[in-house]
Amino acid sequence: MKILIVTDAWHPQVNGVVRTLGQVAQEATNFGVPVAILSPAEFRTVPMPSYPEIRLALTGPGAMERRLEAIAPDAIHIATEGPLGHAMRRVCIRRGLPFTTSFHTRFPDYVAERVTIAPKWSGDLTWAWLRRFHSQSAAVLAATPTLVAELEGRGFRNVKLWQRGVDAALFHPERQPALGGGLSDLPRPIFLTVGRVAVEKNLEEFLKLDLPGTKLVVGDGPARDHLTKKYPGAVFVGAKHGAELADIYAAADVFVFPSRTDTFGLVLLEALASGVPVAAFPAAAPRDVIGSAPVGCLDEDLKAACLTALALDRAACRDFARGLTWEATARTFVKHVTEATQKPRRRRDRDRAAA
Repeated sequence: MKILIVTDAWHPQVNGVVRTLGQVAQEATNFGVPVAILSPAEFRTVPMPSYPEIRLALTGPGAMERRLEAIAPDAIHIATEGPLGHAMRRVCIRRGLPFTTSFHTRFPDYVAERVTIAPKWSGDLTWAWLRRFHSQSAAVLAATPTLVAELEGRGFRNVKLWQRGVDAALFHPERQPALGGGLSDLPRPIFLTVGRVAVEKNLEEFLKLDLPGTKLVVGDGPARDHLTKKYPGAVFVGAKHGAELADIYAAADVFVFPSRTDTFGLVLLEALASGVPVAAFPAAAPRDVIGSAPVGCLDEDLKAACLTALALDRAACRDFARGLTWEATARTFVKHVTEATQKPRRRRDRDRAAA
């Protein structure tokens, strides 16, 4: 069984989609299921309007068919709804090939953040577009039970739960942080947030809080320059990776997750694996990840959540995250993709006719 993952999100982008797909491909290959990645790295690209860090591939069905024939996969997973995803979707439908998809990003919420005229109308239109994109998928993979239920309620079919994992060996509370650039001298407590610095991440709700110690922001994105100027008291260090990022997590006192739109939030698990309690709004992603476990504080008063989280048990945070492995995530992915690929053709044809 060889699986092809088609994704518009890939390196050098730094986000949860890229990390998830990379980890799943690596783990699946390790247990004997080779995974090929078809990404914008293989095509000419142009910068995405308003977000130049993201490059959009310039391609069409012909180029996708040639690559599909060269890779010769046994199963196809379309991970994103961008140009590559649309091109491969058209090829699969034309050839009668089954494929699976995944729902990573709440585009309707992101559109609403950026559109000042009739945001509800624009959101409804975006949901209709997403529903059509996923309508002929043999299985739509979603990261949390809440997201599965929401997609089903919005008319998506064949939705399956595909939970996430964390590298508990890399993200560990017993690391010996050697923070450079003056970070080791930051006033305590350190309230850390990690992720894309963009409007949909709701970072201002964190940055405007009156908190003791230091507000530390790790990540890059289109809103960084604006927020750095507006909140000079916060420390912005740009994107960090690997051991350097893990050291920063281990040095933090509280991880703050102000987003209300994320579908999961891998950074939550990275923080918890590092022994760092979470402060967040009671939005869907932190509710699904943390639930009632005593490893975070979810409150509409984000300042109160931050201060309460300071007293939580760091060992409990570590124990909570340790059982959520990337190997389990990869095995679930392979199971869903394999089952969808083996669905009887007669049923696939009936599903396609009903779409």
